[in-house]
Amino acid sequence: MLRRAWKPLAATTVLIGTPSYLYYTFTKQQTFDLAVKVRGADGIPIMANRTFSLLSQNAVKDRLIENASSDSFSRPDSTVWRYATASVAANDPLEDAHADAIIARDPSDPSAPGDWLFFTVMDGHGGPHTSRLLSKTLINAVVLELSSLIHSSDVPKSGLLEKLKLVFRTSSSKSREDPQNPERISLAIRNAFTKLDQELINAPLSVLAANLDAESIKKNILPDLSKHPLALQTMLPAVSGSCALMAVFDTTHRHLYVACSGDSRAVAGIWEENEQGQGSWRVEVLSEDQTGRNPNELQRIQSEHPPDEAGSVIRAGRVLGGLEPSRAFGDARYKWPRDVQDVLNRAFLVGNDQPMRPPPSSFKTPPYVTATPVVTHRNFDFGSVARPSRSPATRFVVLATDGLWDKLSSEDVVALVGGHLRGLKGVVSKTALPELVPTTSGAPTVEGKDKKRNSSSGSWSFEDENVSSHLIRNAFGGGDTEALRKLMSIPAPIARSYRDDTTVTVVWWEDGQEGTAKTVTFSSDNIKAKL
Repeated sequence: MLRRAWKPLAATTVLIGTPSYLYYTFTKQQTFDLAVKVRGADGIPIMANRTFSLLSQNAVKDRLIENASSDSFSRPDSTVWRYATASVAANDPLEDAHADAIIARDPSDPSAPGDWLFFTVMDGHGGPHTSRLLSKTLINAVVLELSSLIHSSDVPKSGLLEKLKLVFRTSSSKSREDPQNPERISLAIRNAFTKLDQELINAPLSVLAANLDAESIKKNILPDLSKHPLALQTMLPAVSGSCALMAVFDTTHRHLYVACSGDSRAVAGIWEENEQGQGSWRVEVLSEDQTGRNPNELQRIQSEHPPDEAGSVIRAGRVLGGLEPSRAFGDARYKWPRDVQDVLNRAFLVGNDQPMRPPPSSFKTPPYVTATPVVTHRNFDFGSVARPSRSPATRFVVLATDGLWDKLSSEDVVALVGGHLRGLKGVVSKTALPELVPTTSGAPTVEGKDKKRNSSSGSWSFEDENVSSHLIRNAFGGGDTEALRKLMSIPAPIARSYRDDTTVTVVWWEDGQEGTAKTVTFSSDNIKAKL
């Protein structure tokens, strides 16, 4: 009888126990161990194991798209423009930033129709203050400098809108040089970066000067301005720093300008076809990584300082052995003289319990860092120009902070974007992708980092709709789901030892796609009113 009773009891146990076991298995929080550097009881750094929660695949996807956006628009010449941006933080808060602006030419402009397109990514360091300020001011600074350069004698004082209008008008004076000359536009962009950094660096000095009276100067008394409303508002963007990378598209003249200050990078993918209709993506690197490991930057910095500093201005690829990018906004610690740093530190920061770090020991003849960018110009086909190719031309530009380039090469990025535009889905081995998405070499990469990138073995993943999120996923693990989950699960600030804040903007365009343009839902919300 007991045997007969056991059978239904056993069956019940199986029916109830198995789902319970599965529930426990799939709901139990997964963890992983990681060796991290911590300080021991004596203050000396040691390695110790720490246990962290492992994000699920869905949680990883949520992180990848949390700061992702995309938009697209079509123009009267049948060109379809699209752009996508994504950011993933390693720091808390995120120190990267980005901005974009699209300005349509006024129909009365002899150069119309056409647009000016501005895209920027900023890689902050030492806090988010400089990059956030640049995201609000850098594009405007470039636009206003273009206005000043082109119409230096007749800039009205009636406001920002009128100044912006001048940028997109053609001078009526036939004797003047063409305001759209690439050399002049490049100079305007350079000047805008430089002047904006000067304003940023000098802002605390202006606040201090405005609060010094004759008696204080006479008695050499430094006021405590730590509670002044502009104390931290001016000091923090000056003391922290940020690289900046900007692409400016002039669709009327089919010009592309890339301005780079720092170690972010711009790369273009150019689709080319032969007579048989077979195509490949040409990899064109549009900027140089500006660090002490770049021979051009090393030579420049050494030439700007006395010969006895030649061996110390760059150490281990870093400015004075500390800062990696050799060009950046802010970073006043590498720009202000020692006495200025001391005065501003005591006036603004000490009372806020946020004192500046002293300058490096080899600090002698500042400034050692500049925000003046290297600006490159290229002619690009943005519109429906007659071409021998039988299929529409597709091109793209990728702007990314160094968090992406630490993990992926320029060739990797062009192939991954090319495969995404082709519509690849699923997991593709790294050895198979070159056959599916062939690439050729154009302008080479000038590396500024000493980093070991992802292994040539393994696989790529094609599953994200947003192409910028797609690049970040593949930088952090791609088809290796477990590696991706672990890397994305490491919390700040420990994550910074394994990956960097990463921001990516991809801009691409297609011509001759009138039929496609009619089927795509376009948004014009980001196109500013015609000027």
